[in-house]
Amino acid sequence: MRDYKDLKEEELLKLILGGNLPEHIAIIMDGNGRWAKQRRLPRISGHKVGMDSVRDIITLSREIGIKVLTLYAFSQENWKRPQSEVRALMGLLQEYLKKEIKTMIEKGIQFRAIGEIEKLPVKTQEVINNAIENTSKNGDLILNVALSYGGRSEIIEAIKNILRDIEKGDISADNLNESLFEDYLDTSGLPDPDLLIRTSGEKRISNFLLWQSAYTEFYFTDTLWPDFRKKEMLLAILNYQQRERRFGLTREQIKRGLYAL
Repeated sequence: MRDYKDLKEEELLKLILGGNLPEHIAIIMDGNGRWAKQRRLPRISGHKVGMDSVRDIITLSREIGIKVLTLYAFSQENWKRPQSEVRALMGLLQEYLKKEIKTMIEKGIQFRAIGEIEKLPVKTQEVINNAIENTSKNGDLILNVALSYGGRSEIIEAIKNILRDIEKGDISADNLNESLFEDYLDTSGLPDPDLLIRTSGEKRISNFLLWQSAYTEFYFTDTLWPDFRKKEMLLAILNYQQRERRFGLTREQIKRGLYAL
């Protein structure tokens, strides 16, 4: 693959708009703490600058026509972090949503949240629910934020709900298939991610969208999240566009237009 890092942002934009855009991009936003440590700043400083990257990536996604953007903002494991950092993160989330709600409404951005939202502080839940309610009719971009989220827990919870519905007679076990199972996931109604990006150099998906990522293309970059801006996003999309997605088919079948989706 050609290295496009020498190109300007405008040149990259022209290139990707001429190709097949991913419908759904998921991002593991990693590296805020290391970014701050490198600059001898408190960890919260990295999270604050990371919010600027969030704005940049949301803005770009809407402008180029991405339909769904899922951001891994807070995992179930993140509850183990120092309580002072957890409180600061919840405060940043509340501040962001309050500040950006008007822009989301004006720009047609629909806000959603997945994960164990009920475990978040009550005030945080209120701000989240307000953003969900006030943007529910928007359709230009779905901004899907994973909070207190874990892929394994999501699957287990889906199984529990399926068993309850089988016991009630609402569904039959004989009718259970992948499509029906997906209706019980947090991402019900959304397409699976085409592209999953992880920043900071780590090469794992950390319990994120485990079911949904079965055929997702992965892109790992050493760039820390606070430095991941529009150009980095364009490079990731361009890398994705250079890949051949076969979904189990041969190249010859793809050429003949036999898409097994």
